[in-house]
Amino acid sequence: MPWKETHVEEERMRFVAGWLDEDSEWTMRELCEAFGVSRKTGYKWIERYAVSGLEGLRDQSRAAKTHPNALAAALVEHLLEVRRRHRFWGPRKIVAWLRREQPALAWPAASTVGDILKRHGLVRPRRRRRRAVALGTGLSDPVRPNDQWSADFKGWFRTGDGQRCDPLTIADGFSRFLLRCRVVARADEEHCRPVFRSAFREYGLPAGLRTDNGPPFASPGLGGLTRLSAWWVKLGIALERIAPGAPQQNGRHERMHETLKQETARPPRATAHAQQRAFDQFWYVYNFERPHEALADTPPAHSYAVSPRSYPEHEPELEYPGHFEIRRVRTSGEIKWRGEFVYVSQALVGEPVGLDPVSDRHWRLCFGPVPLGLLDGWTGRLLAYRSRPRRRARAPVPPRQEAAGAICSGREE
Repeated sequence: MPWKETHVEEERMRFVAGWLDEDSEWTMRELCEAFGVSRKTGYKWIERYAVSGLEGLRDQSRAAKTHPNALAAALVEHLLEVRRRHRFWGPRKIVAWLRREQPALAWPAASTVGDILKRHGLVRPRRRRRRAVALGTGLSDPVRPNDQWSADFKGWFRTGDGQRCDPLTIADGFSRFLLRCRVVARADEEHCRPVFRSAFREYGLPAGLRTDNGPPFASPGLGGLTRLSAWWVKLGIALERIAPGAPQQNGRHERMHETLKQETARPPRATAHAQQRAFDQFWYVYNFERPHEALADTPPAHSYAVSPRSYPEHEPELEYPGHFEIRRVRTSGEIKWRGEFVYVSQALVGEPVGLDPVSDRHWRLCFGPVPLGLLDGWTGRLLAYRSRPRRRARAPVPPRQEAAGAICSGREE
């Protein structure tokens, strides 16, 4: 026997019909007990039927008919009009302007204005941009010269002839010795690599190089690598990146930039060539004459010595343990893995990467000592590492070396 189906509205109509039936001898109490409702509810449905007929027996909205905090239609329209006149103003600017122009009115919060603009289609969703995801790396404390170099661009400015000037600076973290201060035509890998190569040839290789997360030092790709930083890895230089938005982690370099700006760019020189001459003069005074409080009021040259690691004229090839599987990155930025192509990075085109088996399914992808991600051997999907930075172990302190007189002139011809 099938179940008998019924609906709430049908039961209400039956209830009203039973009450309106003249032949029925049901009292209100008996009728309500038969339908399992209270007498208050029973009278409510009869009253609704008398006013609205069958439509009154349907479920009614329980939303409040009035909202004490609702904005008046005139205020809403005024908000929309301001937005239409100033298409690039956000909610905060609109509210600030209205409160200044009409302080007597109670204007809503910026979040409320934002909701109003969205409801009226006056807010375009922003395109989600891919940003650098690096959280920084382990940061070391330099205990001797060349333990850590730092590199950055001093904020660009225009020389007297209107040309843009981008100074690239490189300094030793232990001695504060300014290794390079060069104007580059563009802040990219092509123009920065010769400056680093010149410094490496003159002063040797550092153990680590600290930079921010911007180009050409870092990228949003795997391992945050660029072609420039991949070159450093091949030279055996550890990559150190400060956390995004934390310039204080490279405070020594930032403080040097402030001194550089005061003495060479206020005001800027007439031409880029004249500006470079000013940088060269600053380089000599800063390194050899200017006392530094952190160095017992001695110039940085008194605490610096050339690195014992010389720059190799032929770039070394990365080596991997014997149990690694080696793949070379193709011109498309991909490697071939079990018949499928897996995208790695354009920064590593032509470079070998190693795959270290960590389970029957997963392989750890590395570029030398830099972990890039975890390759799923079943799906061919490469998952990037998103680990938090850990402090790099401090190198053992060697016997103290005499540093005076151990440096070269340091100028780039």
